[in-house]
Amino acid sequence: MVQMRLLVIGGGGQLGTKIIEQARDRFELYATYLTRRPLLNEPNLFQVDKTDRTVILALFQKLRPEVVVDTAALHSVDYCETHKNEARLANVEGTKNVAKACRDHNARMIFISTDYVFDGIQGSYTEDDDTNPVNYYGVTKLEGERGVAQICSNHVIARPSVIYSYVSSARRESSSGKPVNFAIWLTQKMKSNESVKIVEDQHSSPTFADNLAEALLELAKSDKTGIYHTAGKTRLSRYEFAVKIAQKLDFDQRLITPVKTGQLRQVAKRPMDSSLSVEKIDRDLGLRMLAVDEALDRFREQFTSGEQE
Repeated sequence: MVQMRLLVIGGGGQLGTKIIEQARDRFELYATYLTRRPLLNEPNLFQVDKTDRTVILALFQKLRPEVVVDTAALHSVDYCETHKNEARLANVEGTKNVAKACRDHNARMIFISTDYVFDGIQGSYTEDDDTNPVNYYGVTKLEGERGVAQICSNHVIARPSVIYSYVSSARRESSSGKPVNFAIWLTQKMKSNESVKIVEDQHSSPTFADNLAEALLELAKSDKTGIYHTAGKTRLSRYEFAVKIAQKLDFDQRLITPVKTGQLRQVAKRPMDSSLSVEKIDRDLGLRMLAVDEALDRFREQFTSGEQE
């Protein structure tokens, strides 16, 4: 059986790693990275910056991928707010480079966007709701979405929310220097018996990266196009999410203190409720995005196993 050629842009990141784990035996698999090397054999790895259009085009000419999942982005919300040119280059221009290469080589493109394209006033957003980002990260991701839709007809825009997963100790810092995800940051604080202040008035749909990777690979094989929300099924405040993590892993939840957004002095404004409805992907593809308790059961299994190694 001939396997579909899949190229993962940003294969060394949290989500790229999960996609590679799951796609390894199902696709003819290739991956790019910028700084952190993906967990893939050398001949199928390419150190590529997606902002370099010439290099991207040459890579597509060499590999001729049939489907491309673009996970690469500048994700740090506060950093994007203070480094706007850098954010635009990575999240808009680099994304357009990939979209143009997909168009020119008849490849299907799966672009990973964000819940931060919404203003957070309403919550439980559907794919048909109006976008209105309140920070520059959201602005660049929305422009990336629009670029993909205009350039590459065979595309899916996937919007997750607060991606988390178990990550081994060797890979726990992202390329931007920030913690690789909220759940891992929290577990490391609580293992050290450190108290933490967690915001209680920002709501989202925490997304287990393993479940997200499953959904993206199903979308890769489907013929559906357009926007799909690929987030966790449960709407939670960040504080409620932290308490659930503590309960699942038997940490002392008294270490967690709820605070208001105004007390954090975050550089970039955050949407107060960017939670997402996932009814469309269930209806169209029969894909089940996990509720938080089931996802955290899987996270706990990985955490328990991984921390003992």
